[in-house]
Amino acid sequence: MNSLNSWTQLALYIGALLLITKPLGLYLVQVLDAQGQTWLDRLVKPIERATYRVCGIDPEREQGWQGYTVSMLLFSLAGMLLTYFILRYQDFLPFQSLFNPQKLPGVNPHLAFNTAASFTTNTNWQFYGGESTLSYFSQMVGLTLHNFTSAATGIAIAAALVRGIARHTAQTIGNFWVDVVRVTYYVLVPICLVLALVLVSQGMIQNFKPYTVAKTLESYTTSVQKTDDAGKPVATADGKPVMVDQVVDTQTIVQGPMASQIPIKMLGTNGGGYVNANAAHPFENPTPLSNFLQMLAIFAIPSALTWYLGRTVKNQRHGWAVWGAMFILFLTGVFVAWQSEAAGNPIHQKLGVAAADGNMEGKEVRFGIFSSALFATITTDASCGAVNAMHDSFTPLGGLVPMFNMQTGEVIFGGVGAGLYGMLVFVVLAVFIAGLMVGRTPEYLGKKIEAYDVKLVMIVLMVLSTTILSFTAWAAVADWGKAGLNNSGPHGFSEILYAFSSCVGNNGSAFAGLSGNEIHWDTTTALSMLFGRFLMIVPILALAGNLAGKKLIPASAGTFQCEGFTFMALLIGTVLLVGALTFLPALAMGPVVEHYLMHAGTLF
Repeated sequence: MNSLNSWTQLALYIGALLLITKPLGLYLVQVLDAQGQTWLDRLVKPIERATYRVCGIDPEREQGWQGYTVSMLLFSLAGMLLTYFILRYQDFLPFQSLFNPQKLPGVNPHLAFNTAASFTTNTNWQFYGGESTLSYFSQMVGLTLHNFTSAATGIAIAAALVRGIARHTAQTIGNFWVDVVRVTYYVLVPICLVLALVLVSQGMIQNFKPYTVAKTLESYTTSVQKTDDAGKPVATADGKPVMVDQVVDTQTIVQGPMASQIPIKMLGTNGGGYVNANAAHPFENPTPLSNFLQMLAIFAIPSALTWYLGRTVKNQRHGWAVWGAMFILFLTGVFVAWQSEAAGNPIHQKLGVAAADGNMEGKEVRFGIFSSALFATITTDASCGAVNAMHDSFTPLGGLVPMFNMQTGEVIFGGVGAGLYGMLVFVVLAVFIAGLMVGRTPEYLGKKIEAYDVKLVMIVLMVLSTTILSFTAWAAVADWGKAGLNNSGPHGFSEILYAFSSCVGNNGSAFAGLSGNEIHWDTTTALSMLFGRFLMIVPILALAGNLAGKKLIPASAGTFQCEGFTFMALLIGTVLLVGALTFLPALAMGPVVEHYLMHAGTLF
């Protein structure tokens, strides 16, 4: 951890994040609350108005929380059904030579359901390799469309909750359709266009070519399962695969429209890889500069939304306090993951590997230990899920950091919108705890926090914990769950726990050791993604509606100030306390016990 290069990267990242937070936050105020003109109005305003006319949207008519919720659910359902249809019938859609030059078949029903649920919920969990499963059309329309709409939906929900906090004696929290349109047109599309051009300059591909087949310098022989004339796998009478030797002397190099999809993958905290290796692939992440920009894009909007919060509730110090709590939790995770990976594996060191080399297993040599640990922390703090290293190969404590990040509900900056509304749930809980400690009715920014508000907060937290732990427990004892594992013992348990933490937290990253493309895994993870998204959003919107209708009460000497270091400490403590009490027993069975066994000389 003494590398000057690593410390410089961290300082540059923090500096760049701080530099963009206020300007982007101010721009979000202009977009979400139509306060003043934006620099894109002359170009985009006519398109916005035309969209409203075509879709029958009245931009002047606001919705209560029930109407806002119904609109969000119908919009998400329609998008999910469209994606399912595209995936199932990608080999029957028009213009196959252009959009499916590899002649890839339609996706099977349970994988199509899993993938449609994944991208609808902004999770982008993938039980497939993109380059070997999906056509260009499926990637561009079926998935990338969701990258924009699910991100816009998350930002809209956050804005609705902030409006609920800022308004008083109000019956409405905004218009869902207007929020989604304006976020997409004014924020996501323009930034992605610029970022795409920058990434192309770094070497990212953008074409519609068929895949390139290149001759390798040396051939090698591998063992594969034999297939019959119809292409079906051949097995013995007792069900064992018949294996044959195959000489490999070519390599297939993926092509396609990649640069148009990677910017929204990061900016929208989606994370789904165009190829199976995700951001570790040299086409998806060509250079150290592209790596830095992609990490910055992940935190850009979540960070700016804290400034939007402060401006909207007319208490900028409160917005910065929320940012500060997120930042301290983020920096702590970076240091723990970095130190764990830099320390390496003591078993390897006994075999002669220098301790200074650290743990390079599963990491791109282009990025090294620090950039891999930083990327892993950022992508799981946010509900992004893109990876530039394989988390399955991290040390036990290095792998614990991204896992715990997701188990907090990914409120450490978090996903676009989801991070802010998730953290505001903890803010309400922290204020409630503060009220209990001083023996008075809790207040948050001039509004009393009452039993109904706390019940909604507890529903959100119970959905998170119950869904993760229930599905993990089932998979850990079921034959279908254990069949997908790549490792035994506590590491195998960590693979299961990580998978459902990722799905419920709408992150989408995996430990990379889990082989789960079968009906049980596809169905359970799909359901956990849907629960983690919509069973949490509905009570959050109900909370927004309830807060909007409350009267403001004047501050008094006993009012708890939601700003400064005391508030930050209480908020951080609440996040850690809820996470520790809920998930520490499960973590102890996985990465914690694996850490001690590693130091005792045992690997899994």
